[in-house]
Amino acid sequence: MTRERSVERTAEFDPTGTYRYWLGRFWARDRPNLALVMLNPSRADHQHDDPTLRRSIRFAQDWGYGSLIVVNLFAFCATSPRSLRLATDPIGVNNDAYILRAAQGADRVLLAWGNHGSFRHRDRAVLDLLTPQTNKLCCVGLTRTGQPRHPLYLPKDSRPIPWPLSAHAEMTPTQ
Repeated sequence: MTRERSVERTAEFDPTGTYRYWLGRFWARDRPNLALVMLNPSRADHQHDDPTLRRSIRFAQDWGYGSLIVVNLFAFCATSPRSLRLATDPIGVNNDAYILRAAQGADRVLLAWGNHGSFRHRDRAVLDLLTPQTNKLCCVGLTRTGQPRHPLYLPKDSRPIPWPLSAHAEMTPTQ
């Protein structure tokens, strides 16, 4: 599959641009779609990709998907996880609805938020939200603290595995 094919790009932000709730990339609508749940939005929008998004698209294409929907534990746009701690409301008012919509519409849901997901116990809240979608959940390995690994620094030959249900109970808080 060529990576140079036309890609439709979508994004949904709040009116102020402070929160990004949804990011979509569609290149082959006849193929299954992948939802990706990461930590927080960085710079990607409806026109531009950032390194994490480019890497995630490559994985999705290599795994046979035709689209990628990105949602986040925290919808607050920040280039550093530390910035989330300074935000009054890092989650965002509508964020859970977008996460649920992405998961319900996906063929598979890749959890990939890395070590900072336990901030405000958000990892557990989102896993509880996704309980009806448990059969779709997967990850590409776990960190030492039991969090799903972030895609940016994974080996190119990484493959998704089913989400280990025991990981939910074993996650280590990093407050």
